[in-house]
Amino acid sequence: MAVATPQSTSRMGFWPAVWDLLTTSDHKKVGMIYLVTSFVAFGLSGLMAVAIRWQLAGPEQQFLVGDAYNQMLTMHGATMLFFFIIPAGLAGFGNFILPLMLGERDVALPRINAFAAWLFVFSAVLIYTSLFFGGAPDVGWTFYYPFSRTTGLGTDFFMMGLLLVGLSSLLGSANFAATVYNLRAKGMGLWKMPIFVWSIFATSMLSLFALAGITAASLTVLLSRKLGLTLFDPTIGGDPVLFQQFFWFYSHPAVYIMLLPYLGIAAEVASTFARKPVFGYRFMVFALVGIAVVGFLVWAHHMFTVGESLLFQLVFVFFTVLVAVPTGVKIFNLLGTLWGGQLDFKTPLLFVMGFMFNFLLGGITGVMLAVVPFDYQVQDSYFVVAHFHNVLMAGSGFLAFAGLYYWWPKITGRMYPEFWGRVHFWLFLVGYLITFMPQYVLGFLGMPRRYYTYPDGLYLWNELNFASTIGAIILALGGIAWLIAMVQSFRQNVKAPDNPWGGYTLEWATSSPPPSYNFAVQFPTVFKSERPLYDWEKEGLKPTPVDPATIHLPAPTVWPFMTAVGLLITGIGISLAPDMGNAAVGGVAGWGGWLAVGLVLFMYSLFQWALRKEYDHPVVHHTVTGKSNAWVGMAWFIVSEIALFGILIAGYLYLRLTGAAVPPEEHRPALWLALLNTFFLVASSFTVHYAHHDLRANKFSAFKFGLLISIILGAVFFLFQVYEFAVLFSHHSYQEQLWVAAFVIIVGLHGAHVLIGGTGLALAYAQGLAGKIDSHEQGTLEGSSMYWHLVDAVWLFIVTIFYIW
Repeated sequence: MAVATPQSTSRMGFWPAVWDLLTTSDHKKVGMIYLVTSFVAFGLSGLMAVAIRWQLAGPEQQFLVGDAYNQMLTMHGATMLFFFIIPAGLAGFGNFILPLMLGERDVALPRINAFAAWLFVFSAVLIYTSLFFGGAPDVGWTFYYPFSRTTGLGTDFFMMGLLLVGLSSLLGSANFAATVYNLRAKGMGLWKMPIFVWSIFATSMLSLFALAGITAASLTVLLSRKLGLTLFDPTIGGDPVLFQQFFWFYSHPAVYIMLLPYLGIAAEVASTFARKPVFGYRFMVFALVGIAVVGFLVWAHHMFTVGESLLFQLVFVFFTVLVAVPTGVKIFNLLGTLWGGQLDFKTPLLFVMGFMFNFLLGGITGVMLAVVPFDYQVQDSYFVVAHFHNVLMAGSGFLAFAGLYYWWPKITGRMYPEFWGRVHFWLFLVGYLITFMPQYVLGFLGMPRRYYTYPDGLYLWNELNFASTIGAIILALGGIAWLIAMVQSFRQNVKAPDNPWGGYTLEWATSSPPPSYNFAVQFPTVFKSERPLYDWEKEGLKPTPVDPATIHLPAPTVWPFMTAVGLLITGIGISLAPDMGNAAVGGVAGWGGWLAVGLVLFMYSLFQWALRKEYDHPVVHHTVTGKSNAWVGMAWFIVSEIALFGILIAGYLYLRLTGAAVPPEEHRPALWLALLNTFFLVASSFTVHYAHHDLRANKFSAFKFGLLISIILGAVFFLFQVYEFAVLFSHHSYQEQLWVAAFVIIVGLHGAHVLIGGTGLALAYAQGLAGKIDSHEQGTLEGSSMYWHLVDAVWLFIVTIFYIW
């Protein structure tokens, strides 16, 4: 473990700085990776938006037509959503600020955090790599089936990129949930946490459940393209609408993933600049959690026009209207916080005020869209485009900049020029209104979205589209003002005080920017509210200084970065492979080399990572639950795995119960073989359990032997499953029989989890052989054994629904 010392005033050279970035697990630097990538993505997708509006400024324009327009529209939506709005709030500000607000030195799992950050960066790189192999994806960010099955290689890169960014989000969300649940300053209870911490906690739980939807959707589309393996093909009894169920199960809760962290930012900014505590703190917390819960029950309002039953529509109308209640509570909380306060209209507060006005419009139009007859009229029109941007651009986007300006002094150690911040705000507000208010009217007038042109002579279409394009140009000018503000901040180099706004949460109790160890103090253990600095000052309590030389931080290592590089190369190889499900796309020569290099680098780096101890000296972690961070983190991650299998199995049960997926009468997978495999897998769970018990008892030989037996049993299970698939394929085709396709997808996915779990056990076994695991540092085995038990439990369910039923 590296021993932290007081920060040096000397500047690091360029290459040492790059190496430090590649090897760091410091949550603040990881947060900067997310923030810089996210705001670069915002600028890039903003330029794409201007290009789209330039094409639509008048009728029959030829600036951006046909497939080029579709590619631009797809990349704009995907970049803005998956690489700006979602990660900036949750992963960017969450990483930098959350541990500081909790009074901790880092997140629960620092190296997993660094790996997730680089995986996020490389997922964007992977999608944009498609530009060098025939063009970007052109299926829209929703990639609806069957259109997404018949397009070029860009869609393969898009699906692989979504799978990688989804994995990054899952790891990050599990890490945040574990951090909030298990790492807080002594004395800080859940009801004494700042609202921003609650917003990250609620969003993380929401992500862990919801990401199963986008994973299932992108995975099934990729399997359909690469292997012709699908649940959606109507020619064999599949249901294309089932894809929409998978997709929107994530993509509407994703709206709240894009919103909740920013509502936390709004609460912090409003409280600080109103010089008041948050109004209705508990109601605000209940509203955050309520949005996360009810947000799961509204996804199908995107599907009112697909022909579902009246009862189906009424249920989702009810919950769509219901979710407006906790959302309205949040708005009233913010109004109550500002009401009667000593308002200081700095740039962060201006963006919060702009959010409240614009988000209210977005919320009202959302309730309008919940009314089925109205939704029928404006579905897929520019009314929906305006509503969507009302919520995300003028809602979450405004609050992203509120957070950036609010914490800019803490992050950079510099103040920003207030003048340029205000110019940025007013150009964004005016530009937004001129861009999107006309689009509501265009929706009423019948202009469909996603079209690259429109005919001349339609009532007000020319004028309103031209006005919308002028607004987009004003937004671009606002972006230039933002860049000027950031550049001027570094040029003027006005040093920021530790607490420039007079805030009362713990991030303001350290220097600007914070040192690597965050705090060289021991905080008082009395937390009377979510504003500890105010309470301690009032009661005369002061933190106790700690010698920084006694603070131990995780050792730097490059292997999380290299592991992510391995997955990037693997993703390129899979994307370039021939599409067996789509004869029009033949793949690219050399794809096998990419795949082989990527897999070898990934496995080598993963084992090197496992063999590098996280700390160079023994460290005792204070945890709230008494459980290790690895245990709590894996417990939260398992939630996402259960959700993934749950949504795929639910899709299979729907197809089975409707009579679409019927098991073959002959040559069905043998029950005796499944029961034999069950014996091997259940036995391996017992041997893993006893191996873990032996490690805790310092019986290292017994531990290694038990773990080896577990790995062998898992390998035997996997080999029998390969044999079973070979026999099945000799009699049946999954491209012709829906039940066989469902069997291959779900049982095959479980087999992939057996490989993943077995790899985890192999990592722990390698640590045992190298003497890098003991009863104190056993995080790899704790996580892997929990995952292995999950694999066993899922298999028992699979045996029931595929072999016995």
